[in-house]
Amino acid sequence: MDILLFKIALGGYFICTVGYATSLIIRRVLLARVSTWILLFAFIAHSMFLLLHSLRYGTMLAINVRDALSLSAWALSGVYLAFQLQTKTRVLGALVSPLALILMIVAATGLGGSPLVPAKLQGGLVAVHVAAALIGEVLLALASLAGVMYLVQDGFIKKRRTSGLSRMLPSLRDMDRINHLSLLWGFPLFTVGVIAGSLWAGIVWGSRWQWDPKQVWTLLVWLVYAWLLHQRLAIGWKGHKAALFSIVALVVLAAAFAIESLLFSTIHNFV
Repeated sequence: MDILLFKIALGGYFICTVGYATSLIIRRVLLARVSTWILLFAFIAHSMFLLLHSLRYGTMLAINVRDALSLSAWALSGVYLAFQLQTKTRVLGALVSPLALILMIVAATGLGGSPLVPAKLQGGLVAVHVAAALIGEVLLALASLAGVMYLVQDGFIKKRRTSGLSRMLPSLRDMDRINHLSLLWGFPLFTVGVIAGSLWAGIVWGSRWQWDPKQVWTLLVWLVYAWLLHQRLAIGWKGHKAALFSIVALVVLAAAFAIESLLFSTIHNFV
């Protein structure tokens, strides 16, 4: 049953991705609205999958890459849908849904089942570490996606091109607000996740810092986003500059993760 729900969610992410892309091509907001409801349906099916999956294996923790990717897709979709309650940014789904779909497709390649949870991955600190870090990373990624759409809309305005596509895109104010709120909430959550992980490492390995590649890239990403949030709050960055550097920060995050995963071994590989 849980595998069927995963496939239903995957199909929903695919359909809404096609719907959002088509809405941009034919320049119809109505199709984007329908796609948002399909995304909500996929999110609900995905939530049910995660619930059944956790009941079967005793945890919702991302103890391997495929679980982490699936949980990331779920969190990204949920956070985006939550923003729909505050801002009129349906077209942002054209960036969110393809990313969620890609994460789900990669996760589906190893969907056969999950191993038992090692004893070292049990405990309250682990749950805080995984949940806070994951949701924080998703919010930071959403800030970057909002930054992408901000730059696109800003480019239309500067070139004085008021095409149908430009009128469909969210306002610069809404995109800047999402960028700001995502950074404002995402960075503290990411920080809580890092601190919880450090405390847990001290208990399991006897030291909170082992110069592990995962720890090194996490520190690098934390420093980049700390600098970006400082520039936004203390220096007053907003608009174009904030959007541009939030995209750069996401590139750093993605590159660090790819390099760490492909080129280095890490003590975070539990399975």
